[in-house]
This record gives sequence, structure tokens and C-alpha cells, in this order.
Amino acid sequence: MWNKAAAVACLVLAGCRAQPSEPRFPIAHRDVAPIVGGTFSTEDARDRAGEAEEVMQLAEVKPGMSVADVGAGEGYYTVRLARVVGSKGRVLAEDIIPDVRDELSDRVQRERLDNVAVKLGTADNPMLPSASFDRVFLVHMYHEVTSPYAFLWHMREGVKPNGLVVVVDSNRPVRQHGMPPAELKCEFAALGLQPVKFSVLSGGDVYLMSFRIAGPRPDPEKIQACKA
Repeated sequence: MWNKAAAVACLVLAGCRAQPSEPRFPIAHRDVAPIVGGTFSTEDARDRAGEAEEVMQLAEVKPGMSVADVGAGEGYYTVRLARVVGSKGRVLAEDIIPDVRDELSDRVQRERLDNVAVKLGTADNPMLPSASFDRVFLVHMYHEVTSPYAFLWHMREGVKPNGLVVVVDSNRPVRQHGMPPAELKCEFAALGLQPVKFSVLSGGDVYLMSFRIAGPRPDPEKIQACKA
């Protein structure tokens, strides 16, 4: 009887020891902006500013592409990306707030966007399918990412070998809902992502910076955090 119990205990213990540990990522030595909600501005106002059209042109979005809109919110970019990639393209819209995800799903169905799928991610992992996207868009959201090194470590796996990560943000301090370009470049470089384009958008302090995968994904414990 004792031998049977001991054997069971050993099997349970072995199973516990076999469980992989969670990766440990460095802490970002900078501010994180609070999430202010899904609505960035009225869509009419954003259309008049022409930001989305300019961004998609600079990012060279074309019909038939597969793109991801990470931190999609109410879907302003999602809807416009869907129009550009067309019926042969695909858009994955991701958000981490369940209610926002549900509202976006309702909008996708209401507007009959058959080339759009909606997904719930987590704060440090957008849950993108591996090597699936020609473009991954992070629009006015990266400054809200609480664990940037974990987020980028997971996110880069969704990019196709020749794909790009496209960041749109404001050149102002993080606490003012911006992301200074130098800080952005440093954090992306820590994950083997190299900038290929930088453009200041028309009429303000908003910029676009796109990145390509330039090296292997580092082990989490070997990531070198940027200094404050």
C-alpha cells in the first residue's frame, strides 16, 4: 500500500517538475500611459486629418495582404484596412478589453466586413498566429503597453519573414500619451527589430516608424532593457 502511494506521489511530483516555467522578462524603466478607452477621436475628425490614408500609403498596404490591427479599439483602422486589403486580404483586429472586443465584433458584423476577424489578447501577448502578417499595426497604443519586452517578444512571432511592424505614435513623453522615437527604437532593438522607415505625419507631432525582423528572438532572460 505504501509503495503504491509513494509511486503515485513520485508521478505527481515528476509531472509538476515537468511543467515549463513562465519566461521572465526585464522591467521597462519608463512610464506607462493609462488606457483611456477605445475612442481616440471622432472618426469624421480623423478622416478630415487624413492620418489613416497617409499611414496606409507609407506602410505600402496593398490588396491581398494580411494585416493585424493590435489594440484596435473601436475599429477605426480596422475598417479602413479592410477596405484597402480587399476581399482577398485579411485583417485581424485585436484588443485586450473584452467589452471593446465585443463592440468591435458587433461592428464587423453590422458592416459586413467578411475579411475581418476579431480576437481578444492579453496585456503582454496579442496572441497573433505565427508568421501570418505582412503588416502588424500598433497605432496610438504602444505607450499603454505595461510590459513592452514581453509584448514585443510575443508580437514579433506573428510577422511574416518579409513583413513589417508599423508603429504610429506621438513624439511626446509617455505620460502625455506619446512615445519618443529614440525610446521606441531602443525597445524594439532589444527584440531584434530594426527600423526601416521614419516619417512625421502631416499637421502635428505624430510619426510613423516601421520595423523589420533583423535577428533571432532573444531568450527572455537575455533581453537588455533600455536605460531610463
